[in-house]
Amino acid sequence: MNGFGDTAARHDGPEERRVAGDAVDRVRGTFPFAVDRGVEGAAHVCAVRSPVAHGRLLGIDTADALDAPGVLAVITGEDARALLGDGLFHGENRADQPVLAVDRVRYAGEPMALVVAGTRALAESAAREVDADIEELDHVVDQDEAAEPGAPLLHDAWPLNDCGSYDLVLGDARTAMAGAAHVHTRTYRSPTASHAALEPHVATARWSGGNLDVWTGTQAPYVVRDRLAGIFGTEPGRVRITADNIGGGFGSKLDIRLEAMAALAARITGRAARMEIRRDEVFATAAKHAATVTVTTGADEDGRLVARIIDIVYNAGAYALTTPRSIRSGMIRSPGPYHIPNVLVHAVGRYTNTVPTGPFRGAMTGQVCWAGESALDELAQEIGIDPCELRRRNVLRDGDRFATGEAMHDMRYTDLLEAVATGIGWDTPLPPERDGVAHGRGIALVIKSTRTPSRSEADVVVDGEGRVAIRTSSVEMGQGAHFTLTEMAARVLGMDPAEVAATVVDTAHTPFDTVTSSSRTTLAMGLAVEAAARDLRARIDEAYAELTGLKGPFTHRAGGVEGVGPAMTYAEIMLKSRLPGLTGHGEYRTPKGYGVLDPVTSQGLHTVSWHQGAVGVEVAVDTRTGRVRVVRAHGASFAGRAIDAERIRKQTEGGMIFGMGQALMEEVVFDGGELANGNFSDYQLPSILDTPTALTSTLFTDDAPDATPHGVGENTVPPMAPAVAGAVYAATGARVRELPLTGERVLRALAAAREGSNDQ
Repeated sequence: MNGFGDTAARHDGPEERRVAGDAVDRVRGTFPFAVDRGVEGAAHVCAVRSPVAHGRLLGIDTADALDAPGVLAVITGEDARALLGDGLFHGENRADQPVLAVDRVRYAGEPMALVVAGTRALAESAAREVDADIEELDHVVDQDEAAEPGAPLLHDAWPLNDCGSYDLVLGDARTAMAGAAHVHTRTYRSPTASHAALEPHVATARWSGGNLDVWTGTQAPYVVRDRLAGIFGTEPGRVRITADNIGGGFGSKLDIRLEAMAALAARITGRAARMEIRRDEVFATAAKHAATVTVTTGADEDGRLVARIIDIVYNAGAYALTTPRSIRSGMIRSPGPYHIPNVLVHAVGRYTNTVPTGPFRGAMTGQVCWAGESALDELAQEIGIDPCELRRRNVLRDGDRFATGEAMHDMRYTDLLEAVATGIGWDTPLPPERDGVAHGRGIALVIKSTRTPSRSEADVVVDGEGRVAIRTSSVEMGQGAHFTLTEMAARVLGMDPAEVAATVVDTAHTPFDTVTSSSRTTLAMGLAVEAAARDLRARIDEAYAELTGLKGPFTHRAGGVEGVGPAMTYAEIMLKSRLPGLTGHGEYRTPKGYGVLDPVTSQGLHTVSWHQGAVGVEVAVDTRTGRVRVVRAHGASFAGRAIDAERIRKQTEGGMIFGMGQALMEEVVFDGGELANGNFSDYQLPSILDTPTALTSTLFTDDAPDATPHGVGENTVPPMAPAVAGAVYAATGARVRELPLTGERVLRALAAAREGSNDQ
């Protein structure tokens, strides 16, 4: 049996789990995920969703649903407004999204009402009896069309459907471009995509004496806590979030999604309420930003980049969420990992009548990496320089000035480039074309920042019997965070990592963390855990000194830490000292000055850590069908201080498979404003059959005593698409500028290439 069983009442302390050996549970299917959490006596909640992309909500008839068997309540947006008042609307940057739609619906699939019933089946059946009176309005789904004259306006407060904009200015890009020997301009498009986490969104809420308990699958427990406190007008300390292991997030579970609806249902019915959504509802809950990116690149006679001018339009979907903040990060990464003395970038988000968006593994970077690296390949072709050589001449090196004006350090792009070129045999002969199948190779690089500023806190505790556990609010979602963090604690404590447990994230017991995203956990939370372990070690040394009269670090009987006096274990010290337990606390904060940028030019220290990655691929293209198959892929990452090389390898190679989906098949399709492929039959994902025959990687580390870990979870995702597109061009001469590279798009590009056109 998997899961947690039913939770009847809260425990006084946090739940602990030994993370070593849980691979067996994962393989057997007995590893507990958020979707397995049961809460005794919980009712079930089903959303009634808008069937249209845009409309005036004139009324909702709930009578038939209320008469249906087992129904406890039917809740409309007007009910929510009466209860919540101004708290009805929420959002990270703009409070523009209602818990339930009132007055207007802004995308197909938007929740308009909730049906609460004794079982999920009864709730779903009754939801079909709710009748909404909607006056359909014109809609817009394309980010470019959203700013055109006469386009439907989603929010009256934001003209031109503006969802935030920024500029990045270094030097004088227009003047430098005018004097460049080579100038290349092209536009590249990437579509809306689904995060496609295997576990659907799920949340259970229960009120007790004005306190709210929520069990949920989220990457951001403290964000959810604070957002719920704002919605329901209570203190954050009266909201308690338990964030169980989640079966994939990739950015889709970083903000309020279901939690407010579950809490609303629990508040109105007076009992626990559970909301778990179907796969088609997952597609209507969160999505990747579509984007249009126009890149103009200037180079001198030798292929040295002198300027880049980039225009980015991100599709925010119907509500702002993280868009007004995150588009700035995408903008800053868009020039790529190159030394370019003159840069001008404008980035804007646009509201559209589509699914609300969120960060997508490599947040906001895949769209601009696709454009920037593809443009570099095209520039290399026009100049007549090998694409690898063009990158070699321009990659960032230590001391170079980046587009934000900061002097770069720990740059490993030369090593990364050479590693992937060697890994795919860049300079070796390709197989000859046979039966219409042609081979080609492509290469791409990426630079990505991490969430800055941010903060992480950790406790490392030992109980009266010597059992050690870490308490953090970093969420385990398949990336191995708890393995890494327990290993980091164990190294400081001189223990076997298998002896260190990790607690379930519970905001009543696990200290603050900004969020589990942006490949920040090993750096931010890892350093906090190490600090907490050192603090605990010092406290144990004090207890040892009290027992033995010897001052200084004791020698742990299990080895790992040498000290004074007789060897003892933590259990022996704690039992002999009769201490009920000890706690070490640690904290990581972004150093001062980082994340503070000029409001006009975005110059400054953007991030505490630059994540560096590279991908090289070999593809086989069937010129008769347009089908592209990746036969060989090699990824490379710089990890700084590496904690576990094997887990880094898995992240690097898994990232390439993940990125292959966006390169070749993943695209959310809208028809008349409605989702047309919101299921795993029509929405294509890579399977084991699509995995390259040769999938390899190279890891670069920093062994200096003061080295810190660097994020590696996203380094090979964004470069995959441009590397594949470059390889397709090398194989066939067909240039594709819109993702994904489906057979139809490749065939159209092949036809254009045969006609001598480069404008496909």
